[in-house]
Amino acid sequence: MEDNRHPHEHPADHSHDHGHGHDHSHGGSRHPLRHRLSHLVAPHSHEAVDKVDSAMEASREGMRTLWLSLAVLGATALVQAVVVALSGSVALLGDTVHNAADALTAVPLGLAFVLGRRTANRRYTYGYGRAEDLAGIAIVLTIAASSALAAYEAVDRLLNPRDVSHLWAVATAAVVGFVGNEWVARHRIGTGRRIGSAALVADGLHARTDGFTSLAVLLGAGGAALGLRRADPVIGLLITLAIVMVLKDAAREVYRRLMDSVDPALVDRAEAALRGVDGVLGTGQVRMRWIGHALRAEADIVVDPRLTVVQAHTVAVSAEHALIHAVPRLTAATVHTDHLAAHGTDPHAPLTHHADA
Repeated sequence: MEDNRHPHEHPADHSHDHGHGHDHSHGGSRHPLRHRLSHLVAPHSHEAVDKVDSAMEASREGMRTLWLSLAVLGATALVQAVVVALSGSVALLGDTVHNAADALTAVPLGLAFVLGRRTANRRYTYGYGRAEDLAGIAIVLTIAASSALAAYEAVDRLLNPRDVSHLWAVATAAVVGFVGNEWVARHRIGTGRRIGSAALVADGLHARTDGFTSLAVLLGAGGAALGLRRADPVIGLLITLAIVMVLKDAAREVYRRLMDSVDPALVDRAEAALRGVDGVLGTGQVRMRWIGHALRAEADIVVDPRLTVVQAHTVAVSAEHALIHAVPRLTAATVHTDHLAAHGTDPHAPLTHHADA
């Protein structure tokens, strides 16, 4: 039988997904009983409308998180800005700048989520999910700019010391900053991991560190209360260093996503799922990439050379089905069927010179 090269990928109107909204992680599922029960009461659906609805719901959830974050951090920054104007605390100024910047990062992320809802076309054949990665770059740049401003103000205050007034208000504003940022961080990180958005997770990590830097403002207020005039700008510098650490982590996450990095455990899970499919005699290369907050995969499987084209296609469909169940956030897979070489022949011999080149 000749080589059966079948790039099994469903077009936009035949993609597999599951409208009942749970991750199909059979291997290692923490709730196997609940998973089986959900299959009984919610039959599988692999229609395009279910896949689109799932992606849209993820975007809507992300948008809700962004709007809530914008409201909470905006209110927090406004309260702190009033206290900065009254007290002149440079440490609180740095915290306020970061809260305001963190709130504004909702704008590029929101645009990315809206753009990501657009359907694929002949020019953008994979859709517009990469807009989230571009938003991640904007977030990293925003963090860098705000940390530079905070560092400048802190150094200026060290060189030109001034007293800080209204220390009780500074302390109160610091607590408000911590509470607001921690709430936003938990909400963003939880939603980001649930929908697979690296940019939203990076934004949540940024908010979490801003929360702890808000607590550091309390130390500056305490030092100022004891008569240590340099305590406030020193704390401002420490806050800047903490933000730089967040900048490094956020930049690493965004860089990995831009470079199509995936967790190797997902590849292991995909290979195990493929080997468990009836008719699959072996696996070849398995590749994955994130497009926005959805995964796509390409996989090579080995089948019996005596299978007909229809039978090989059935195995490929089963393999894709198994992948979608096994890998969370996987929305489509291209499955290529190879057959066992007969009499020492290489079914890919016509491609050898391209590989050598």
